[in-house]
Formats: sequence, structure tokens, C-alpha cells
Amino acid sequence: MGRPRTTSDEAILQATARALGRHGPQGLTLAAVAQEAGLSPATLVQRFGSKRGLLLAFAAHSAETAGLPFQRARQEHDSPLEALRAALVSLSQGVATPEELANSLGFLQLDLTDPEFREHAAAHARRTCDEISGLLAEAVAAEELAGRPDVPRLARAVQVTYNGVLILWALTGGRPLPDAMREALDETLRPHETRCS
Repeated sequence: MGRPRTTSDEAILQATARALGRHGPQGLTLAAVAQEAGLSPATLVQRFGSKRGLLLAFAAHSAETAGLPFQRARQEHDSPLEALRAALVSLSQGVATPEELANSLGFLQLDLTDPEFREHAAAHARRTCDEISGLLAEAVAAEELAGRPDVPRLARAVQVTYNGVLILWALTGGRPLPDAMREALDETLRPHETRCS
């Protein structure tokens, strides 16, 4: 019987996210993740096989947990629209500098050029859109949105807003990303709301 693991895979993948924010996928090393997680590089090799194996596990985990911020927001907010805003703003809170976003976008290069990474990225994007659509449908039922909006189309507009703000903020900066995200989401949603927030 092997020794019990003292550090969970979840904790290692969280350490991977922090290390990716600092180094990007090209500059990331197993030693950097190991230091962040308080482990030896050999332990990471034993668990994930290689840097690629670790990054694929990170990508898969990101896709599997894409719905969590939306679930938390539903628990914290009675209003579906406020839950939607809160979930998307919370996703942006992990990025404090344009350099961190650039390192995150470096991962997008893997997503676009490597079929295995692309599969996980596409699953993440679909899950995020499904979560946005779900909250918008709840907002329609709660009469927070006027008329009969095309929910899939509005969900896509909200998702495009989220991704667009990330890029524009990195280029222009000026204030914290969560503030810029909330303002842009308000601009996208306001024309559809039954009452102004």
C-alpha cells in the first residue's frame, strides 16, 4: 500500500494556475509549479508524467469546473442577473496585471494549435455559454429581462463582452479589471432589462 498523498491534485492544479499567471506556459517549469505547491518536481512527474501532462490535466480540470463560479453566484444572489454579473466579475478577479493576462493568453496558443488542448478549451467555452444562458433564462422567468429576448443570442453577446473586455483592458488598463468588466456587462445587459440597476 502506497503512502497517502499529502497534497491533492486540486491543490497542485491551483498552484499550476498561480505559476501560469507568473510565467506563462512557455516559461513554466515543473520546478516552478513544485515550488508553488510545496512539493518536489519528482512528485509532479510521478503524478502527471511531464509538463505537458500537467498542463493537460490543468486544462481538463478548468473545463470540468467552469460552472463553479456560476453555482456560487446563484447561492449568493437572489437575482439571476446579479448572479450572472457576479460570476463573470469573479472570473476576472484573478488577473491583476496585463502581464498576467498575457501569460494566460499564452495558454490560448496551446488551445488553438494542439487538438488535445483545444478539446478542453472548447468544452470550457461551451460550459460557460451554457451557464450564461441558464442564468439569462432564469432572468426571463423572473421578469428581469423585458419582452422575449433571444436567450442564446444574448448569451453569446455576454460571452463576447466578457472576452472582449479582457483584451481591451490589457491594452488600455487604467482601472481594476473587475470594475471594467462590471461596467461592460451592464452596458450589454441594460437595454434588455425591465428596470435599470
